[in-house]
Amino acid sequence: MTSSRTTLAISGLIRPLLEPRLPDDLDVRWFMTHDEALEAVTGAEIGWFDSNNTDDMVKSLMAATDLKWLNSIYAGLDFLPMDVLIERGITVTNGAGINAITIAEYVVMGMLTIAKGYRDVVRAQDRRDWLLDSPGKRELAGSKALLLGYGAIGQLIEPRLEAFDVEVTVVRRSGGEGVLTPDEWRGKLGEFDWIILAVPATPETEGMIGADELAAMKSDAVIVNIARGSVIDQPALIDALKGKQIGGAFLDVTTPEPLPQDHELWTLDNAHVTMHLSGRAQDKMFLRSAERFLDNLAKYRRGEPIGPIFDPKLGY
Repeated sequence: MTSSRTTLAISGLIRPLLEPRLPDDLDVRWFMTHDEALEAVTGAEIGWFDSNNTDDMVKSLMAATDLKWLNSIYAGLDFLPMDVLIERGITVTNGAGINAITIAEYVVMGMLTIAKGYRDVVRAQDRRDWLLDSPGKRELAGSKALLLGYGAIGQLIEPRLEAFDVEVTVVRRSGGEGVLTPDEWRGKLGEFDWIILAVPATPETEGMIGADELAAMKSDAVIVNIARGSVIDQPALIDALKGKQIGGAFLDVTTPEPLPQDHELWTLDNAHVTMHLSGRAQDKMFLRSAERFLDNLAKYRRGEPIGPIFDPKLGY
């Protein structure tokens, strides 16, 4: 790890924030295109291959046969081949927590938007229609939220909702006072006004909200999903929304993404689709990522632990 010429292959998108602060004794290969990436990763010990095209990221990983540390701005890396990461013994650091603040704020925004009927207010403004009554009558104060997922995002959602006098119940394996365990929450779904999904995408969480869970919810309950589209049985959700079985859904994530223009979800008035924008609703993502990478790089070269670690055996 302490070689005098450690080789790094890094996306040129982050270059302005990193280059002036990198040690001089590194062999840094910047790339902008996928073809350049495939050339840069040959022999690289450290890689940062982020791209909007996840298939390209997978191809870069496969070509980087000497890689020891893979860094990413993405929190969810479930699209990468876990078996390859495990087989090659690659240390992976992800973007967990980088966007946690803005995503937590997005959850509050979504809940307020639905509670106050704000989408209808915006539409009325577009029509220049002066409404005489509010289309939304709900208050967050006094309502109850079930929070599934207590990682970096969930831990920031909880205090923000408590500031609005929302009673938050968290689901955690460890249990405890005011906490439900994974085998308890389904039996209590009917007690909550808001069901907030902030879990990682794993085989265990896939389809965790299905027809049975939807049937157990209150008729005015709202699902807020900022996890992955796969954690909800989407056809079952569409049926529940069409039948007014639940109050609504605030969906920052869907299956697939992008959602096709002719998809039925677009047409439902009680579905709010926000195009996976929650993590992009801020301007500090790259700054935070650069700072974290530089800190980790210094630790890596000293032989110290780096983080946050993505465990391919767990999928998060």
